Amino acid sequence: MADTQQDIDFTIMYATHRAFRRDLRRLAAAVEAGQAGTPHVLAGWQNFSHQLHNHHSVEDTALWPQVEAKIQNRPDDLRLMETMEAEHAELGPRIDAVDTALKSGSDELGAKVQDLYEVMDHHFTHEENSALPLIQDVLTVAEWKKFGLANAKNLGVKGVAVYIPWVADGASPQEQREFLGAFPPPVKVVNKLLWERAYRKKGLWKI
Repeated sequence: MADTQQDIDFTIMYATHRAFRRDLRRLAAAVEAGQAGTPHVLAGWQNFSHQLHNHHSVEDTALWPQVEAKIQNRPDDLRLMETMEAEHAELGPRIDAVDTALKSGSDELGAKVQDLYEVMDHHFTHEENSALPLIQDVLTVAEWKKFGLANAKNLGVKGVAVYIPWVADGASPQEQREFLGAFPPPVKVVNKLLWERAYRKKGLWKI
């Protein structure tokens, strides 16, 4: 392990994956209810798409390059990185397909959402089971924090103000405590006083 003194805390990563899965389940429920074209559902989908694009773009620029630099003599791990990249590529066309079906009111929307969910869930599960242990093995806590800082910088202050209550939305009390506890203490206070209230006003996925 790269840092024998302290393990990397993946709480935020797992919570973010959980939020993406939750959103697609909400979209599937909206399709089932015949409410997929409503403003709140469309706003929820737009936020989902934005968050997923940010999540993967920051991984590609600030996480995987750090990992790849440590595994140049490890062919099996390099193949894993190639697989992660290929799985990312599979998501783009499926997101576009859902977006097109959603905006056109296509009867195929439900099937497109299910297809996206299955591919995304497979990718996240693969990442959690294989890539995160590799990260734990080769990166230090400080290097992992560089990725977290890059994510915050890419989102910006306004983006973070949406991202944090979005991830916490619908989580159990224990999951919320763990997620918010992974940030500096002032974040929890600001989220409770300001960000959470502003997020709720958006009514994302409300049907």
